[in-house]
Amino acid sequence: MTTGLSVAAIRRRFLVLTALRWLPVGLVLPVMVLLPLERGLTLTQFGLVASVQGLVVFALELPTGGMADAIGRRRVLLLARAVSILATALYLVAVSPAVFLVAMAFQGIHRALDSGPLEAWYVDATLAAEPGSDFEQGLSGAGVVLGVGIAAGALAGGGLVALGPLGPVEALAMPVAISLGLQVLGLVGVAVLMVEPVRARAAGAVRRTLPAVRSAIGDGLRLLRRSVVLLALVSVELTWGFGMVAFESLFPVRLEEIVSGADRAASILGPTSSVAWLAFAVGSAMVPGLARRMGMARTAALMRVLQGMTVAVMAWSAGVVGAVTAYIVTYAVHGASGPSHMTLIHRQVEGPLRATVLSLNSMAAQPAGAIGLLVLTFLADAVSVAAAIYLGAAVLALGSLFYLPAWRQERDSPIRS
Repeated sequence: MTTGLSVAAIRRRFLVLTALRWLPVGLVLPVMVLLPLERGLTLTQFGLVASVQGLVVFALELPTGGMADAIGRRRVLLLARAVSILATALYLVAVSPAVFLVAMAFQGIHRALDSGPLEAWYVDATLAAEPGSDFEQGLSGAGVVLGVGIAAGALAGGGLVALGPLGPVEALAMPVAISLGLQVLGLVGVAVLMVEPVRARAAGAVRRTLPAVRSAIGDGLRLLRRSVVLLALVSVELTWGFGMVAFESLFPVRLEEIVSGADRAASILGPTSSVAWLAFAVGSAMVPGLARRMGMARTAALMRVLQGMTVAVMAWSAGVVGAVTAYIVTYAVHGASGPSHMTLIHRQVEGPLRATVLSLNSMAAQPAGAIGLLVLTFLADAVSVAAAIYLGAAVLALGSLFYLPAWRQERDSPIRS
């Protein structure tokens, strides 16, 4: 897949598009849970509504991954950006569980379409421009950009909440409104910067695409069945998807418990999320050095254990300083987890199936995340938020066991770390 771009140019565009993808996400992070609660949803209702996103992603991951491999990553990513704009607009105006549910369903469609095409485009374009090129550095760099982008967005989002309402838009909705505008810019960025050879002309494209999608899905599933290492790596996402609910969705509620107020919690969560995502960027930047010393599989396994421990401290801490510090360290570990895990995934797959396998990996996390939302939010309502976070922490740490096949492969057949 030759794009006519140099490796450096491909990497620059990949990083710019990564920034445009995650800056709007950072804006809404401080209010994603608190806004529905402010508008009358209970925590259990939010868990039910949010779980729809994971179920939709689970249903669509493989078809959309196969579509990206069959008709082109750029086309699928353009559609993903358009759906994201619709989902955010619905979230902005939602005042009932039903409308929040529809918004989450569209967000699930976006997540399924978005899962893999950009990263697959970058890796394949890099290897086509220069076979054997070190794409791991770009993946680590994307983790840094992701962290900085979300950090900047979270800081701005917290600031917008602190400034208060603007006309009919309440304080907690302000970051969502600004995010909507930035997502339009992201759509333009994909259209302009993502260069890809044309794979299917308009005439008869649908007729040719459906068999190609089915073929890509079948080939991806066969690869998963043949590779014990790949199957174990994808299984990590089951524990990761479940456990991430503990710090992504429950920490804002835990913070609200500690400070006794949603607006105050959101204003604290803004700068806290900003620092946490900067820590995420630092963690991502550390992956190449850690992998050279320990190996990529051992690095990934260690991160799972450390993350379980840091999430547990979030529940154990009774004060703002302790809980916030644990949250920040959790994200530093989270930042190192992503690039190390994805590098191991990329080592198991060739280019033509790359987006499909990435979708398989992401697909495993979605039902686990949906179950995590249902179980942990119910446990938080029925017992305590701390108890729910402890359970999520334990499941996160268990994920380290699934890296054993990759570690054995790396030990027996040393490859570039």
